[in-house]
Amino acid sequence: MSLKAWLFPRESRYLPGQRWLNVLFRTLHLVGLGGLGAGFLYPAVDESWHLYLQITLVSGSCLALISIYSNGIWLIQLRGQVVFLKLILLALMTPFPQLRAELFILIILLSGWIAHATAQVRYYSLYHRRRIESGDLG
Repeated sequence: MSLKAWLFPRESRYLPGQRWLNVLFRTLHLVGLGGLGAGFLYPAVDESWHLYLQITLVSGSCLALISIYSNGIWLIQLRGQVVFLKLILLALMTPFPQLRAELFILIILLSGWIAHATAQVRYYSLYHRRRIESGDLG
């Protein structure tokens, strides 16, 4: 089986218990974001918020891996692309610590927008310039 065939199956795959794994990782992601808010919006005196950064990154990575396993098309849909944009914004906090609060708020705004956008927006591919779904690449 080629990498393309594995990454972009005609029919999406599902892990056993995938729904509950998504619920678990999304919940942990929210806990992490709450702790990050304390570190980024109200600069903590110590580095205690780093644990929340780790929780956010690990839970977010798990959510992304589940999406990619299900169907790699997620990588080229706007919903996946926004995740990469959020990671870039997060990385910009290191060279620009004075912008942490603004970048954090922008990440939250992007998250809310893409999570609640219509399917027409979420499944849009910048590369294809149209909505794409499973089977469109197979």
